[in-house]
Amino acid sequence: MSTATVTPPKQAATPTPKARTGRWRPVVWHVIVTAIVLLLLYPIIWLVAASFKPADEVVTSLSILPNNPTLENYTAAFDGIAGVSFWSYLGNSLFVAIGSVAGNVVSCVLAAYAFARLRFRMRGLMFAFMIGTIMLPYHVVLIPQYIIFQQMGMVDSFWPLILPKFLATEAFFVFLIIQFMRGLPRELDEAARIDGCGPIRIFFHIILPLVRPALITTAIFTFIWTWNDFFSQLIYLSTPSNYTLPLALRLFIDQTSVSAYGPMFAMSVLTLIPIGLFFLAFQRFLVQGVSTTGLKG
Repeated sequence: MSTATVTPPKQAATPTPKARTGRWRPVVWHVIVTAIVLLLLYPIIWLVAASFKPADEVVTSLSILPNNPTLENYTAAFDGIAGVSFWSYLGNSLFVAIGSVAGNVVSCVLAAYAFARLRFRMRGLMFAFMIGTIMLPYHVVLIPQYIIFQQMGMVDSFWPLILPKFLATEAFFVFLIIQFMRGLPRELDEAARIDGCGPIRIFFHIILPLVRPALITTAIFTFIWTWNDFFSQLIYLSTPSNYTLPLALRLFIDQTSVSAYGPMFAMSVLTLIPIGLFFLAFQRFLVQGVSTTGLKG
């Protein structure tokens, strides 16, 4: 007769202090990141909330949320200011931004192709000179540029804001595209040259399709920077009918001794909507362009 041996049940292992700490660490990090995001978004939240406040409540109320929400600010914003409607300001901003994007993309990719793939005299010196312009503050060339455009009769028009973009004046984007082209194998050029392609056909059929991520990155940054630009547009535009949205916002403060903060906040929100939609639509291409372009030699 055999005797059965009873095995005592295993006791659950007590979690060590290190395991407990590791369990709470993701929660702590999520709380910290959420707090930082809310801190960064606080100005936008305050702006959106203030756009729904009455005129007297914008300055006197300390609460973020409006006590008596109203849409009068947006009505006044759509009506415009200085005899010009909101849609006219929006059209001017879109015209300048789209023209700048087209000029930057076309001129910068042509200049980058010349520096990255072609051989010509003084190429190194010209490239160094172009890179050196990145270190020049905009205020250094502002007065000479203004004098040139004034003598050409282009002041108070969109030409001073768009025309330089077609002359590859943005050295940063030229350098960005050059670095991307240098990562492309030169065997592609040699194979195309054997097939009878010249520099122009190589550019359009080989190089241009491959540098699309860099071009998308250039287009996105150019649109955002041009849309938010205030200083250049303030210098060259003087007629309210030619104003863009950043300049139109200034009119709500300078029009009378009493500033219309409510409509100004409402137009600010309307100004942020196009650029927010643009970023949401192209953020995938932006991440792809930045990750594949790089700044490697």
